[in-house]
Amino acid sequence: MNKNIILCGVGGQGTVLASKLIAAAAMDKSLPVMSAETIGMAQRGGSVFSHVRIGEGVYSPIIAKGEADIILGFEPGEAVRMLPFLKKGGTVIVSSRAIIPVTATLSDFSYNGSEMVSYLRKHVNNLFVIDAPKACEDIGSSKVLNILLLGAAIQSGSLGLSEADIRDAIKKRLPERFHELNFKALEYARSHSESI
Repeated sequence: MNKNIILCGVGGQGTVLASKLIAAAAMDKSLPVMSAETIGMAQRGGSVFSHVRIGEGVYSPIIAKGEADIILGFEPGEAVRMLPFLKKGGTVIVSSRAIIPVTATLSDFSYNGSEMVSYLRKHVNNLFVIDAPKACEDIGSSKVLNILLLGAAIQSGSLGLSEADIRDAIKKRLPERFHELNFKALEYARSHSESI
């Protein structure tokens, strides 16, 4: 299995943790993995993106433009920003919830997340838009967006890892008090897979 995965969002959404769980799940299956994160001004709501490359013959953690099999967009505008990396026929899984970037709050620039989702709908054939506000409300926490998107990626068949793989990574790498809530997010993605 060879997969090039980009995760993108803003600080505080759990993007880096999600990339670490993907890498850990792949390593647990004895698959070669390379990853790199760019965090920038993450603590201030700045852009965060991770590259995760799984499989034989990977010599650099950075994914070239046009080579990503999947983009997990924690924020619609960040997903649009990463689109040049998506390969033809690649998959985008994106949260519908927009977070106004720091740059927009400091200027007269207006930002509309629904416009970003519309742009993605026009330019991506394999697009899955997750109603994150509703899902997080149903689950009972906004802190599971990262696991919810991982669950959606699993259900889409494009991640190359199973729910059991990610569950095992969560068990091994997160404190036990977080297991139940994260498993609930994976189950939610599975039970709503018809809308994914």
